[in-house]
Amino acid sequence: MLRSCYRPLERCLGLRFGAGGGGDGLWHMDLKPHASGDYSIAVVQANSNLEDQGQVFTSPSATYVGVYDGHGGPEASRFVNSHLFPYLHKFATEQGGLSPDVIKKAFSATEEDFLRLVKRSLPMMPQIASVGSCCLLGAISNDVLYVANLGDSRAVLGRRVSDSKRSPVVAERMSTDHNVGVEEVRKEVEALHPDDSHVVVFTRGVWRIKGIIQVQWDSSNEANCVCCCLKYEFVSRSIGDVYLKKPEFNRDPIYQQFANPIPMKRPVMTAEPSIITRKLKPQDMFLIFASDGLWEQLTDDAAVEIVFKNPRAGIAKRLVRAALQEAAKKREMRYNDIKKIEKGIRRHFHDDITVIVVYLDDHKSSSKRKSKNIILGSTSAPVDIFSVGADNPYEQDLHNMIS
Repeated sequence: MLRSCYRPLERCLGLRFGAGGGGDGLWHMDLKPHASGDYSIAVVQANSNLEDQGQVFTSPSATYVGVYDGHGGPEASRFVNSHLFPYLHKFATEQGGLSPDVIKKAFSATEEDFLRLVKRSLPMMPQIASVGSCCLLGAISNDVLYVANLGDSRAVLGRRVSDSKRSPVVAERMSTDHNVGVEEVRKEVEALHPDDSHVVVFTRGVWRIKGIIQVQWDSSNEANCVCCCLKYEFVSRSIGDVYLKKPEFNRDPIYQQFANPIPMKRPVMTAEPSIITRKLKPQDMFLIFASDGLWEQLTDDAAVEIVFKNPRAGIAKRLVRAALQEAAKKREMRYNDIKKIEKGIRRHFHDDITVIVVYLDDHKSSSKRKSKNIILGSTSAPVDIFSVGADNPYEQDLHNMIS
């Protein structure tokens, strides 16, 4: 009975319960075209359930890039993966093109839809109130780059210092990390809650929202009663995390069966994205969009140097492997050893990692050249890399909704 009630929620969230799989947990797509050049994607899974999601949509006039790093479970990142781009396209069409306002509306609509899902799902899945996702969006249209961010995924631009082809390439960060470990972010949160001395707490060596260390549940278990790891709230902005945005959820008896209530007078997190707009320049060479699993291992400069000095095909996979090598080195292990560790256990060595590299070749060319041979298309990483037949069920739906 519980299973039959749960099936509509599975479809809405993109949950898949395939068995089998294998490999080293690494999925990649070497190189595909977009309106301004090429792009490459790679994902490695560490969690029992892959909490990262990544996607690219291409058309003759625009390219959308999304990296969604879930926490507390995979449901929010999968939800964003199936809802954000259609809303972005809808509002851009209605308002005659992309703009910061269009992006904010798309984020807000996605957040509101997820909130409605949480309300409907709470009786059978109370832990969904504590599920959330960082959300990094890149959009290129009419030679303008938009980067919007919630959380601590990051976009980094590789650009030449001058017009000369011999000019060195430097890293320029295109997003804001909303992580309370950053003093500026911590002060921002504290300023919004002057009457709450515990809104940000230093616990077990790191800063956390409300000092939260919370059990994370394995949603792939039918009884939803298997504890798989601990969840920590580091970020101050996200999609989801309803229990830290809507105080009434903390008072709900159903949610209190899952977790202890958290005292708060007002929301301590928000879904308002930071947005950076940039007119692309001839010196701009490529962009790296990645979840924090990459940036925990590699600096901005190191990642840009790897992309600049290596062939395009498989470049995202190369970045992921470089991060895994660093993670192995920290544990005095070999790279081949870390690849053999089972998912779930592997999370103790590194996080899920999603990387999308976007080359910027033709942004200064004519519109005719840019649209040549570029058709509507979308690429999404698998829902679960270790599961057989776990390709994202929304990839074709996304193409149909936007075309």
